Amino acid sequence: MKTFKVGGLIVLLALLLVFPLFVSDPTYTGIAVFTLIFAGAATAWNIFSGYTGYISLGHAIFYGVGGYALAIMCQDWHIEGGYAPFLLLPVVGLIASAFALPLGWIALRTRRHIFVVFTIALFFIFQLLAYNLSGVTNGSSGMFLPSPAWSADFFNIPFYYVALAVLIIGFGVSWWIRNSKYGLCLLAIRDDEDRALSLGVKTGAYKLFAYVISAFFVGIAGALISYFIGSLYPAFTFNPAFDVTVALMVILGGIGTLGGPLLGGLLLEPLQQYLTAQLGTVGLDLIVFGGTLLAVILFLPEGIIPTLSKRWRKRMAVRNNTASSVIRGRGTEDVLPSVSRQGGKG
Repeated sequence: MKTFKVGGLIVLLALLLVFPLFVSDPTYTGIAVFTLIFAGAATAWNIFSGYTGYISLGHAIFYGVGGYALAIMCQDWHIEGGYAPFLLLPVVGLIASAFALPLGWIALRTRRHIFVVFTIALFFIFQLLAYNLSGVTNGSSGMFLPSPAWSADFFNIPFYYVALAVLIIGFGVSWWIRNSKYGLCLLAIRDDEDRALSLGVKTGAYKLFAYVISAFFVGIAGALISYFIGSLYPAFTFNPAFDVTVALMVILGGIGTLGGPLLGGLLLEPLQQYLTAQLGTVGLDLIVFGGTLLAVILFLPEGIIPTLSKRWRKRMAVRNNTASSVIRGRGTEDVLPSVSRQGGKG
């Protein structure tokens, strides 16, 4: 099973690397850019919420902070469009992490359900600040980022590969955490925080560190999308739909798993983009999208990867039991004739 997972990831990586070489239509490469960015954001969200069990519905704060941080730096430092803004993405991530440090320290003093409500309240505070701090964010008028002087056919390609690089790095960090002692402590917090605390796990510091790492990559995702679109507004950057979408991606693929956010992002974002393009004018896209998600949650409540893993293990267990029964049966058949021959000789 492990070999199958590693092989699948290698094949997926190879397909993602060559995708723009075989699909040149800007419409599809544009959807691919959004897909990779949201898959990276879902992976980052899972580093905190999936591994600790603390569901955050306020990560749009860092998504918005990342977008505005890049726009302000480009504006104040007179950075032109092109590859230069990409070099600022690590700085954007650090700025988002700097915001996450005090916010996380305050929010993580609460537990579970209260934490969810607290993060929602923090999000709306930041959304209102984005509207009212017009000297910094330009208020409802929004801000514009420099536009790269690339041709229409080439425009999506740099964004695609930068988003892919961010996704790979985020996935690598998630893999390291999941397979480290630190990740084991996070899973212990998710299963029973009080017991983990009694065993000497520094639950507060561990949760806060995961929160900061998660914010780092979510901030980069917000900056990438803002630069790709070319503008940002409070309603767009501090959008509650971001938190819902990212959480649903992780839940669809399998919350707390390594590949769940990746799978959920690759499946959900193209579907959302397609439905918006086809049915968005009358709102039917939201109805179909919501109905699809309800069906998935109803039939795959644990997510795709955990459900498939359970079914695979169950199937292998049945096969092994059947094989063991056949072997035992053959052993009995071999013994009985021998006993009969010995009895006949007596």
